[in-house]
Amino acid sequence: MKQNKGFLQTVSVWSGVASFVLAAVCGVFLYFNVNKDGWENPVSASFLASVLFFIFVGILLSIIGRSNLPSFRFDEPEDK
Repeated sequence: MKQNKGFLQTVSVWSGVASFVLAAVCGVFLYFNVNKDGWENPVSASFLASVLFFIFVGILLSIIGRSNLPSFRFDEPEDK
């Protein structure tokens, strides 16, 4: 039985995709910054932290957006 996803779940899926894109962009900036300044630079550590943050946020938002959440409305019947 296919259940329609709500608006916020759709937004969550697309935000997860955007988060993965931002992780890739930060990874590219990290690659170029490490080649230029090395791993000891605080900017390199910031880019590495951003990459990990965006990856895990993307995973979390993708799971939330693709999960089968029940409807909590009182006016809809349970069986369709």
